[in-house]
Amino acid sequence: MPDEPVSLNQPITAGELLRHRAFLFFLLSRSLSRFATQIGAVAIGWQVYDLTGSAFDLGMIGLVQFLPTALLLFVAGHAADRYERKRVVQICEVVEGLTALFLAWGAFAGWLTVTHIFIATFVLGIVGAFESPALAALLPLIAPQGSLQRATAISSGAAQVATITGPAIGGLAYAIAPSAAYGITGAFALFAAACIGVVRLTQTAARRDAATPDDLFAGVRFVRNNPAILGTISLDLFAVLLGGATALLPIYARDILQTGPLGLGILRAAPAVGALLMTMVLARHSIARHVGLRMFQAVIVFGIATIVFALSSWMWLSVLSLAVLGAADTISVVIRFSLVQLATPDEMRGRVGAVNFLFINASNQLGQFESGVTAALFGAMPAAVLGGVCTVAVALLWMKLFPSLRRVESLE
Repeated sequence: MPDEPVSLNQPITAGELLRHRAFLFFLLSRSLSRFATQIGAVAIGWQVYDLTGSAFDLGMIGLVQFLPTALLLFVAGHAADRYERKRVVQICEVVEGLTALFLAWGAFAGWLTVTHIFIATFVLGIVGAFESPALAALLPLIAPQGSLQRATAISSGAAQVATITGPAIGGLAYAIAPSAAYGITGAFALFAAACIGVVRLTQTAARRDAATPDDLFAGVRFVRNNPAILGTISLDLFAVLLGGATALLPIYARDILQTGPLGLGILRAAPAVGALLMTMVLARHSIARHVGLRMFQAVIVFGIATIVFALSSWMWLSVLSLAVLGAADTISVVIRFSLVQLATPDEMRGRVGAVNFLFINASNQLGQFESGVTAALFGAMPAAVLGGVCTVAVALLWMKLFPSLRRVESLE
């Protein structure tokens, strides 16, 4: 299927993007990779909690997965700028697939322990540390000129389709056998590697000169010297770090909402349902004005939805609040990604993307650790309520600390 020609002088529609061969295979690869991640997350989270019954151990999953990101931040960003990005992504997805098959083998044979799961989780953290900066830096080279915000929304939507069905599949597969969930994870990751391998770039990557040790820290300097970018990614860091109630879903599913692995899968899928619906809106109607203010408003809604979920003891209300949470997060993600990528020259995108990924991972995975520890100390419901309140407070504070970000009017 050849790439359809697109006009650089007119807005590019969602239909035109989906007829673009390179972008289509990028979407397929990302969706399959997201399937693998979500199915694996359900299996790992449920099995660790099933084996230990410990909220602290559940939180440790996030810490173990975050450590490689912190340790390999500068190396991963440099690799994304120095080497062919799609090959970096492909290698990472192959390793992810093989790691999942290792877990499947151990679960099927009966020798898999919590220690084995944590070791595999650490390997998956290494994979994520290298894959994410390369993947983020790849999209601007695939999306036609002037279409990055819409491409980001569609890409996010495609991944959310996998996120909606992935947890449900993971919960159902785990209910049949843990090895089945891990086996599906491995297969999807390997298919994702095959898809990214056939992607052809529509724009030429910037020429990469010989590296120097100082180049490793260029991404940090770039972010520090750009207040709008610093404010954008630090807002995500602190908001999601404090509002990571989704890390407590296994506890809510079993102890508060009185459901099982399939119910956990539905809860994990709920944010993605909201995200997908919002993505459909953003794919047709890009955010044209007041984008900085819209991002802050989205984070505030995220925090309020977290509080509602934390206080809910009804399955329908929990699912609804998680869906609203996912919709608000999608607005923030699209604005953040587009702003960072458009403000960063191509030769720096890998290193800046690595810094961004560190902030994202710190918010998601350290947030999972923080939520687990707080839940162990105070209980799941008080921990989740506190997280939502702190998220709203951070958004209001950041509006004062980064007025230039609040005043950002448009992206493209």
